[in-house]
Amino acid sequence: MKVVAITGYKPTELGIFDQKHPGIPVIKAAYRERLIRLIEDMGTTWFVTSATPGCELWACEVILELKVDYPDIRLGILLPFLEQEAKWKEPVQAQYLAVLNQADFVDAISQKPYENPSQLRNKTEFMIEKSQGLLSVFDEEHGGSAKYLVERARIEMERTDYQLFLITQDDLSMMEQELNYNDQWE
Repeated sequence: MKVVAITGYKPTELGIFDQKHPGIPVIKAAYRERLIRLIEDMGTTWFVTSATPGCELWACEVILELKVDYPDIRLGILLPFLEQEAKWKEPVQAQYLAVLNQADFVDAISQKPYENPSQLRNKTEFMIEKSQGLLSVFDEEHGGSAKYLVERARIEMERTDYQLFLITQDDLSMMEQELNYNDQWE
């Protein structure tokens, strides 16, 4: 499995409204664990995402950190449209631009600024078409923005050997307990 797409929730969908929220390190640790497994067990070398605020950007930061120990992995940013960051707050824009500047590949699927929702549907199709698996923070009960890629991945799984890797609320709770335990002993 050479290429895995990544998605997840936006910060507001998780009740996260600033970069100091204690949930962010937990989400990043969960992504780190799964990314390492994909690299070591599945031979994944490329991770692609649209780098939207929240889980996708946090996963990008983890991938960039992992490049120290896994120099052969690559980060591809596939924007749904040009200037996707135009309406984001300045700190998020800075975080996003820092990730884009370090990515191995950046391109926009639609070579126009946002016009209509079809650009987002095209992004979903493109991400599934260009990957062999999807990694996402996702809770079945809460849907949210991640559901579009997750649902499309499930359809692809019925037709091909596409794979879906979910980080659930239970996984995040266990990761939080593990991090708290480790903090107590350091």
